[in-house]
Amino acid sequence: MLSRRALLLTISGSAALMAVHSPGIAQEAKLPVVASFSIVGDVVQNIGGDRIALTTLVQPGSDAHVYTPTPADAKAVTSARLVVANGLKFEGWINRLMQASASKAALVEAAAGVKGRVEKDAHGHGAKDKHGHNHGGLDPHAWQSVANMRLYVANIRDGLIAADPSGKAIYEANAIRYLTELDTLEEEIKAAVARIPADRRKVITSHDAFGYFEQAYGITFVAPRGVSTESEASARDVARIIQQIRREKIPAVFIENISDQRLIQQIAAETGARIGGTLYSDALSKPEGPAPTYIRMMRHNIRTIAQALQPTS
Repeated sequence: MLSRRALLLTISGSAALMAVHSPGIAQEAKLPVVASFSIVGDVVQNIGGDRIALTTLVQPGSDAHVYTPTPADAKAVTSARLVVANGLKFEGWINRLMQASASKAALVEAAAGVKGRVEKDAHGHGAKDKHGHNHGGLDPHAWQSVANMRLYVANIRDGLIAADPSGKAIYEANAIRYLTELDTLEEEIKAAVARIPADRRKVITSHDAFGYFEQAYGITFVAPRGVSTESEASARDVARIIQQIRREKIPAVFIENISDQRLIQQIAAETGARIGGTLYSDALSKPEGPAPTYIRMMRHNIRTIAQALQPTS
């Protein structure tokens, strides 16, 4: 018969073995990752999967152009080993946040390698600031092209591998799976555009967020504001667009999920163009909405556009 001391040693040994072999008891710590805003966050989560603990700073439905970081954001960045931002100067606040929080995390710009689109004015020239100076600002909304998103995936995958080499096989497998989903998405977008009559492939949105979509898929987007929602539409710009809608018989105008609806409603009322629906430009919807992931956002947008641009008779 075992002595009490021997019995305790046996129980302790069994508990130690269970701690080593039982899932959920002694798991490897997840890689702490911060994403700047919801669209990038969704892609990071798809590639990182269960190996990462993700914090997304700018939440679904919020505008990263005008975001002000919080103390909680600084804490998250301080604790992170990897920070993923869009780049192309989309998040003007991200470098300041990392410096202020004394973060030692690696910073990955998801849009690195994208051929940047230069913001244009109504006449196709480099956009000017309020003083009339040509600033030639880059359009940061590169995710609006699925081809660009493939670069995002590669940059995020490589950033995760550099921060967590032991997860290399998982990150690579998740990236391959996600790239296959992107291939299917792009085929759907191209097929939907092909069904829209060529003379109706022109729409009005709140700000110039769909330039990469235009370049990739052949739908013309016209907006009274530039690539940032911080800029204000001038009366002259609004009047120009109203004239263009009337002259070219543009069939639909679209509300953006992050923008004030009143400007588009005014343009619709003055031109008779119908409001074709809501497009998601710079942020995902909340989980219960129609665009809670990047792929569902792009699918929602092209379906909304295609439906609005079809002839009514």
